[in-house]
Amino acid sequence: METIQFIGLNELKAEEQARVRDLSAEYYDKIKRALKNITSLVVHIKLHKKEGNRRKFSAHVKAIAPTAILTSTKAVDWDIARVMHKAFQDIEQEIRHRFHSDTSYRKPYE
Repeated sequence: METIQFIGLNELKAEEQARVRDLSAEYYDKIKRALKNITSLVVHIKLHKKEGNRRKFSAHVKAIAPTAILTSTKAVDWDIARVMHKAFQDIEQEIRHRFHSDTSYRKPYE
């Protein structure tokens, strides 16, 4: 986990911090397999609407590789786990689109 950098994690509660770290480690392995040469992963958690009982979160995730920098900024929700899943799934989708690494479709040369 030395290649995962967290920004804004100290604003979260302890159980939310643990959830963010666990999900980041889980998705880091998936992204590492897809990119094959990832150098670092930056997870930036922003906290919105601090007053009241409910808190709104947004996550910006950046996967940095020598060939490309992939960024996800679309994840905003009231649940921290849902935000993290949305952000990392967006990164995975961007990897599939940019590098065409999805082998589930038939290729014309096969």
